[in-house]
Amino acid sequence: MRSGSSLSGQGARAGAAVALPRPSVPKVSNDQPRRPTAIRWLVLGIAVVIGVGWLASRAFGLTASSPLAYWLGVAGGVAMLVTFLYPLRKRIPLMRHWGAAKHWFVVHMVCGIGGPLLVIVHTGYSVGSVNAAIALSSMLLVAGSGVIGRFIYLHIHRGLSGAHWTLAELQAAVGFSSGEVHSKLAFAPRVEQALRQFRDVALDPGGGAWRRAWRFVSLPARAQLAQRRCRQELDIVLKAKAAALKWDRADLERRRRKSAKLVERFLEAVVTAAQFSTYERLFSLWHVLHVPLVWMLVVSAVAHVVAVHAY
Repeated sequence: MRSGSSLSGQGARAGAAVALPRPSVPKVSNDQPRRPTAIRWLVLGIAVVIGVGWLASRAFGLTASSPLAYWLGVAGGVAMLVTFLYPLRKRIPLMRHWGAAKHWFVVHMVCGIGGPLLVIVHTGYSVGSVNAAIALSSMLLVAGSGVIGRFIYLHIHRGLSGAHWTLAELQAAVGFSSGEVHSKLAFAPRVEQALRQFRDVALDPGGGAWRRAWRFVSLPARAQLAQRRCRQELDIVLKAKAAALKWDRADLERRRRKSAKLVERFLEAVVTAAQFSTYERLFSLWHVLHVPLVWMLVVSAVAHVVAVHAY
C-alpha cells in the first residue's frame, strides 16, 4: 500500500481530472460478519463492578463470615450452577425444545459473569483458608477462560443465535463486498486499489507458520491503518466533487459517512475471513482446556462448601 500522502495527492488529481457524476449512496450489507467490539465493554464492566464491590466492602466492613457475604456466596454459587443448563440443553433431546438457544446462551453468559462477581464480593476481597483460596483460584480461571471463549466465539458465530459461520460464507461475503466497493466507490479509484491490495495480502494463504501467525496478529491494526488512509482519500475526493456539483454541507457529510462505513465493513469482512480458520482451531483448543477447569471448579467449590459448614 502506498503512503498516505501519495495516495491522497494522486486521488485528488484523479478526482479533479475526470467527470464528476453524482455518486450513488453506498449501502452496507447486513449479511457481512462484523468483528466484535462488545468484549471491550464487557471487560470494562467487570472492572467497574469489581471496583465498586471493593469500595462497598470497605465502606460496610464486609467479610466472608458476615450474613450478607454468606448469602452473596450462595447467590453466586447458584448462578454458576445455572450456567450448566446451557450445555445440558444442547445435549439432552428433551431440553432442546425449551426456548430459543440464544436466550439460554444469554443466561449462560450473565450467570457465568455475574456468579463469579458475587463470589468475589462474598470473599470481602480476602482469602482466609487454603480451600477457599483453591476454590477462588479455580473460579477465576474458569471465569477468565469463559471471557476468552466468548471472544473467540464471536469470531466464528452469527451473534448469539449459535449459528456457525462457514469459511465459504465468509469468502462469499468478501466477494460481495468487493463488488459493492467497486460499484459504490468507483469515484475513488485509489481507495478501491488500497482495499484490493489489503484483501490480497490478508487472504494470501502462503508463507511459513511464523509469517501466518504475524499476519493473524497484525491484521486488525493494519486494517485500522488502511481505513484511516482510505478516509483521508475519500475526504479529498468528496470535497472536490462537492465543490464541482455544489453539494451542501449536509449532503457532503452524508456521502462521506456512508462511504467510510462501506470501507469499514469491507475491511471487517476481510479480516474476519482471513482469521476464521485460526479462530476455529483456537475454539476447539479452548474447549479441550475449559472442560477440565470447570470440573476442577466443581470439585473445589464442593470441598469449600463442605468445609465451611462442617467447621
